[in-house]
Amino acid sequence: MKFNHLPGLPAITIFFAKSASSFSLVDLSPNAQRDVYTMSDWASNCGVQQAEGVQLTSYDGYDYFPAAQSDIPAGSPVMFVPSDLVFSSSKVAQEYGAALSQCENKLAAANLQDKIPLFRIFFKIIAEYEKGDESPWYPWLNSLPRMFNNGASMTYDCFDVLPPYAAYCAFAERTNLVNFKKAVGRAEPQNSPFSPDSLNSEVLKWAYCVAVTRSVEMNGERFLAPMVDMLNHGAEPEVEISYDGNTGDCQAYASVDIPAGSPLRISYGDPRDPTPLFANYGFLDESSGGTFCKLMNMLNEMEALGYNFGDLLFYKSGDISPEVFTVVTYHTLNKNDPNLAQGYYQAVMSGDEATKSQYEGQYWEYSKGELQNHVDGLLRDLDQWSNTASTYDLNTHPRVPLIMQHNAYVKETFLAVKANLDNM
Repeated sequence: MKFNHLPGLPAITIFFAKSASSFSLVDLSPNAQRDVYTMSDWASNCGVQQAEGVQLTSYDGYDYFPAAQSDIPAGSPVMFVPSDLVFSSSKVAQEYGAALSQCENKLAAANLQDKIPLFRIFFKIIAEYEKGDESPWYPWLNSLPRMFNNGASMTYDCFDVLPPYAAYCAFAERTNLVNFKKAVGRAEPQNSPFSPDSLNSEVLKWAYCVAVTRSVEMNGERFLAPMVDMLNHGAEPEVEISYDGNTGDCQAYASVDIPAGSPLRISYGDPRDPTPLFANYGFLDESSGGTFCKLMNMLNEMEALGYNFGDLLFYKSGDISPEVFTVVTYHTLNKNDPNLAQGYYQAVMSGDEATKSQYEGQYWEYSKGELQNHVDGLLRDLDQWSNTASTYDLNTHPRVPLIMQHNAYVKETFLAVKANLDNM
C-alpha cells in the first residue's frame, strides 16, 4: 500500500503568498517559540500525508516528535512527503549551480568533497531563511529548534571538559561549520541568493545545525523532508524512510508492528556507541550498550589493524570487545619489541588464531596493566572535567547539563569495566 501523490509546490505557493509589507524573518533567538502546529497544517495543505493516528507529541514543549495513537502494522505507510517539499543536494545544485560553484571549489580545495552534499542543504536553508515569510518553507523554518547541543554549537570551554574522543567528534563538527562559513562567502555576489547580512555567525550556525541534524545521506546524496525530519532516533527504530529515485517523493514505512502510544523513530547511526550521535546531533542515547574505549593514544594501531571506533567498545555490563585487547596487545608489543609486534600483527591479519592467542597469553599481564592504567586515568580525568564543568555559568554554557550527563554515562561504563578488569 502507498499513499496517493498529492499536489506539491503549487499548493505551497498559493497557501503562503504574502505581500512585501508583511515580510519578516524567522526569529533565531534561543528562546523563540517553535510554531510546530502551524507547520503541521502547512504540511497537510502541501500534500504531506500521515497514517491515521499519527500525531506530533512533546514531553517538554520544545522537542516534538510523531507518535502513533493507534496500532500500525509492519509494512504500513506512515508518512508521505511530495518531492516539491523535499530538499535534495542534486536539486539545490540545479537551482543554484552558478552561485554554488565557487563555494564548492573552496571545499574541494580543502579536500572536503564528501561534505558538498551537506553543504548544498546548508546553502538552501540560508537562501530560504533570507526570503523570510515569503519563502514557501517559512512555516517549516519557523517550527525548527533555535538552540542546538551538537558539536558545532559547542564552545572551546565545552571541548575542554569532554573525554578526548567526544571532544574529537564534537570539534570535527565545529571545524565543518567553520569550513562551511568560509565556503559560503565565496558565492559570486551577482549570483548569490542571499545578501551579506544573512552570512552572520548566528544564521550560519543555525543553518548548519539544521542541515546536519535534520537531513539524511543516502547513496552519496543528502535529503531533507519536512515532517519526516521530526522523526527522532531509536536504537531499535520503528520506521524506515526511502526516497523515490524517479519522483523524489519521500516515504516512511513501519519496519515493525507499532503499538499505540509508541514514538515513531528512525536510526541516525550506529547504536552501539552514543558519542558520535552526541557530537553530531546533540543528544545522549543511554540505551546504547557501551561506548568507545577512549584509547586515543592507540589510533595508529587501531587503523593498522583495520578497526574503527565502533569496534573498540567498553560495555555497560563491564564487558570489553575482543578488538580492544588486540589493539592494546599490539600497542604494548610495539612499545617494547617491534619484532614481536610485527609477528603479532601478521598473526592477526592472517587469521592465525593459535599464534595470536599465544602472544596474548604470554604478554597478558602487560596488556592488562596497560588497560587498567588507561581506565584508572580516564576515571580521574572524568571527575576533574565534570568538576570544572560544574563551575560554568549555565547562561553562557547552556550545554553543560548534557555534557555532565555524557560524562556520567562514560564514568558508569568505565567503572563497570574497571571492576571486570580488576577481577581478571
